[in-house]
Amino acid sequence: MGGGSSYSGPSTRTTDEAERIFKSTVDEAKQASYQADVNSYFQDLLSDFNNRKVDEINTHLQTIKDALTKENIGSINLVYGGSIKKHTYIDGLSDVDVLATIDNTALANASPRQVLEYFAEKLRERLRNTEIKIGNLAVTVKFSDGHEIQVLPAVSTATGVRISSSNGTDWSGAIRPDKFANKLTSVNQSNSGKVVPVIKLYKAVNSGLPEDAQLSGYHIESLAINAFSNYQGSLSHKDMLLHFVEYSSKTVLSPIKDSTGQSVHVDDYLGDPASSKRIRVSTILQNTAAQMKTADSEASLERWRKLVEE
Repeated sequence: MGGGSSYSGPSTRTTDEAERIFKSTVDEAKQASYQADVNSYFQDLLSDFNNRKVDEINTHLQTIKDALTKENIGSINLVYGGSIKKHTYIDGLSDVDVLATIDNTALANASPRQVLEYFAEKLRERLRNTEIKIGNLAVTVKFSDGHEIQVLPAVSTATGVRISSSNGTDWSGAIRPDKFANKLTSVNQSNSGKVVPVIKLYKAVNSGLPEDAQLSGYHIESLAINAFSNYQGSLSHKDMLLHFVEYSSKTVLSPIKDSTGQSVHVDDYLGDPASSKRIRVSTILQNTAAQMKTADSEASLERWRKLVEE
């Protein structure tokens, strides 16, 4: 009699297909969990940034204003500059600049140096145990709680605001700090309000880079305007941060024109195009972007923590 065939279970193809489906399902679940964890981490981090000591800064600013105007010499109006005005401030990681605009006061015809010396004198009278230094552009007040505020004298004119020239001997041409802040606001709004939070995350990453490779807050904000002006990618904080670092690693090689008129370029401190310092910063940012991609490929929240917090 001829032997009949015996049943040997599902075919190898069917088994392999089931394994692939199972693995794909597991991978998708792992990715979904990773994405949720990273998004939650960034949200918690940003919430912490947003709650940091802005009230203390406001108290210090009121103290400065009281010290400068106590003799009733006229109107000196403090206007936020730096990261507070642009809502990109992070305690310990950001600049706090204040324009002290002189308008119809006894100082209106004084030289920048005379105004700086007056400001320093009045601040020292009020803050006897506080470190106060005079530079070419500003008086820097370093409070005991670690907050450092730069007070830049400015003269209001019909065409804009004038600050001290770089050598401190004369007033600059008219600058328009609001022009920059308004452009950043516009770019932020066109990206669903995500650009300002990503700037804060970038500043956190920047603070962990070697000191000689860290970018200024103003430079970072200028890069952000260009990086996200025509951005069409994902609006997750993680993906936008990776895009921003990759974009910056290329763009830092060339100077960015200063739209406010405060200087020729926002990044003169990096030197000429393709200078050795620019190349070093570019290389470090490329390495940082590579580490972010590794964190993504490994679905590793811990790698992101190291990049942002260390």
